[in-house]
Amino acid sequence: MRQWVYDCWNSVMDYEKNPLSAIPDFSTRHMIMQVLAWMWCIVFGIIVGSMYAGVFSMVLHTLLLGAVAVTVATFETAKRKPSTFNFMNGYSSYGRGRTYTIWRDEKGNAKKVPLDANDPGGEHE
Repeated sequence: MRQWVYDCWNSVMDYEKNPLSAIPDFSTRHMIMQVLAWMWCIVFGIIVGSMYAGVFSMVLHTLLLGAVAVTVATFETAKRKPSTFNFMNGYSSYGRGRTYTIWRDEKGNAKKVPLDANDPGGEHE
């Protein structure tokens, strides 16, 4: 029974297994799935007998699908291009010292970059 429920879910919700997989453009498939999701929210709201229930359902579905989309995008980015999350490269401030800053090159090597003597500093100075 558990496998049957799993297979039924995937036959509708998995974009690689449902009939929309024949559409070559991923963003078009995604848009069609979003329209279908909104349609079902409205239908269930009407079945319950209140349009407020439909609006509530739409908001909750948007939050849920948004959280899933952010999670999937983060996982896919980490899998395909993990260097995206390397936050140590590039510009970084050197505390309160205003004579130079630290810059990292493409290889991650740190070097001192002198600041202009007329540099007034950051927004707090």
